[in-house]
Amino acid sequence: MKTITIFIAFLLLPIFFTGTTETNVYICKGKGSKKYHYRKSCRGLSRCSTKVFEVTLKKAKEMKRTLCGWED
Repeated sequence: MKTITIFIAFLLLPIFFTGTTETNVYICKGKGSKKYHYRKSCRGLSRCSTKVFEVTLKKAKEMKRTLCGWED
């Protein structure tokens, strides 16, 4: 049991030292897509003509995406 506890602590160590975890969001890579969504089931993704992709919030902002208006 002690070995498992140490192993789990070792896996979580980077999270404690960085103090942050990446937030993942969902985007549509369709032609006119400009928004990101916190929920894959967001109403704003219902008309996506391509597959819905999960990316980090940082990456979505680098792609000049803004938060969907349905996400309140």
